[in-house]
This record gives sequence, C-alpha cells and structure tokens, in this order.
Amino acid sequence: MKTIQTSVKPFLTCFLLCLLSTGNIMCQIMTTDFGVSLCGAEFGIDNLPGKLNTNYTYPTADEIKYFSQKGIHVVQLPIRWERIQKEIGGPLDAVEMKEIKSFLNNCHKEGISVIINLHNFGRYIRGNKELIIGSPQLPVAYFKDVWQKIAQELKGSGNIYAYDLMNEPHDMLFMPWSKIAQAGIEGIRQSDWQNPIMVEGDQYSTASCWVRFNDELKYLKDPSSKIIFNAHCYFDYDNSGKYQRDFDHNNVNPYTGIQKVKPFVDWLLKNKFYGFVGEFGVPKTDSRWLIVLENFLNYLDKNNISGTYWAAGPWWKNYSLSIEPEDGQDQPQMAIYAKYFAKYKYANNSTAVLTGDKTY
Repeated sequence: MKTIQTSVKPFLTCFLLCLLSTGNIMCQIMTTDFGVSLCGAEFGIDNLPGKLNTNYTYPTADEIKYFSQKGIHVVQLPIRWERIQKEIGGPLDAVEMKEIKSFLNNCHKEGISVIINLHNFGRYIRGNKELIIGSPQLPVAYFKDVWQKIAQELKGSGNIYAYDLMNEPHDMLFMPWSKIAQAGIEGIRQSDWQNPIMVEGDQYSTASCWVRFNDELKYLKDPSSKIIFNAHCYFDYDNSGKYQRDFDHNNVNPYTGIQKVKPFVDWLLKNKFYGFVGEFGVPKTDSRWLIVLENFLNYLDKNNISGTYWAAGPWWKNYSLSIEPEDGQDQPQMAIYAKYFAKYKYANNSTAVLTGDKTY
C-alpha cells in the first residue's frame, strides 16, 4: 500500500484506501473535494513547442498559494505532448519536466494534489499538421510510450492525484478511443502501479452524451483497479463552454447543469465506478448562471463526485469563465464555488436544489 505524505490532505488518503480495498469495483468516498484547472502550460498551440513565458507559462507559487488559502486541495495542470516530448517516441524534454516538477513541488508545499492532464484532444501537432492517435503517422504505441515515460518521471512526487490520459479526445478516425485509452493505462502501469488514472470520454468527454459515445469504457482493465472516469459539463446550448449566446438564448434553466451531467452520474452509479467532472464553469456576466452552477455543485456533492472548475491561470484574468482573481479581488463565481471546498463543506450541509420545488 502506498505511503501517503503527511502534507497530502485526508480526502486523498481516504480515496486511495478506498480504491485499494475494493478490487475491481470503484467505490464512492464519503467526502468530495473540488478544485481548479490552472492553465498556461497548454497555451500557444500556434507556436509549438514555443518559448516559455512568451507563448506559454506555468502557474506561479503565489497563485498556488491563493487557491490553497481559499481551501482548494486539488488542481489540474494541462500540458502539451509536443512540449514534453518534442520528438514522438523520443526522450522527455528536461526543461519541461523540470517546470512540471517545480509546479508539483510548489503544490506539495501547500498540501495540494495535482492532476497531470495531457491536453491534446487525441492528437499530436507536427509541422502544423494534426496527427491523430491510431493513424499510420501516430501509432498507438507512441501514446503508450509517452505515458510510460511521464509516469516514470513523476511517480515519486508524492502528490499526484491522477494521470489524466487525454483531454477531450474526439473524432478518433483510425481506432476506437477505448483501445487507445487501454494502451495508455498499460503504459502508465509499466512505470507506476500506485497513482490513479483518469480516463476522459470520446467526443469531447461530454457528460450529457456519455453513454452514447463511451459505454465501452466500462470494459477497460487496470491491474491496479484505480480508474477514475472524467466527464466535462458546460451549461450552454451546445455544451461547448464558449457561452456565445447570452443567458436568455441558451435554452437554460436553474436545473440545466443537473440535467446535463445526470447521464454520466447514472452511468457511474450503475457500473459502480468512481467519477470526476474535470471541466465545468459559468460566465461572470450574468448572476443567473451562478444559480445553475450552485444547483450543479449540490447535485455532484450529493452523489460524492468532485471536479475541477475551468478555469484559472495567470494569463486568463479576462476570460469570462475565469476564477483567477483580478487586482486582489475574487471573481463572482468564487463566492458560490468556495462553499464546496473541504475547508467549508461541513458548515454547508444543504443539498437542496435551489430556486424551485423540483429536486433531484
């Protein structure tokens, strides 16, 4: 059994003990802990691999401290395959791995665990051309290879929450995503048998159509029995998270978030899997979105499912969904979201859905 570092919070200890004790059946823990995606390292896709702090950046220690003080104990770090492995099948880039390890260390000091998220949508960009995993140009063996190497480098960090195989794969034309994900799992387990593995779904990991596109993922095999399924859920009309229409033109109501995530939650419960919602967020431009957000969070919390808000990061202060503070001031979404951090949860025991007599 893995020895948990004392600076890693009790929720993670409980989670891992739960996983280690259940064989092939994933159980839901008694508490959930919500976090945030800290962006920047995946920026600059038009300049790959690009120049650090010009085309992309890593979150700072001060930024990590801000979220730690708010009560967050888990963050997601999106990274780009093209930067950490500049040649497919080659060694990992020493400079990038140093940055990632520095980020992990800064988080560890604050008692924060980290999801390492390969933010590539099922592709690798080479020479301005997208290579799709499973194609003749990018055989699945290379996907297995990069994860084997990442896990080998990071397994000793002490605060890996999970390895997230791939952010929002979609249109995987040459091989089913389930087979690609299985190869990624096998690559990680060649190096690391301890840390959990997150598996996102095909077609952008959308929660509302999870069963349609991702039911086959229930057949994935992990010799360590530590798979966490990761769906994404936005509340706008097309599930994109772009929120291109205002509130009144998004076909939305106070329960929209619950309605959109429920198919994923039902699938988890039916199959006794552990789940996570790795992306969700609302604009700060209309307070009605905050009601939708709080109902959504209440529903996840009641079902012992956590997630990471999308997003924050040093270069996204003006982004409509961002919860990055501006001029020392919290964003409006933070007032709602902070109620669900472990620091405050036991003072906020309500799980009633807001605004209306309808409950779920």
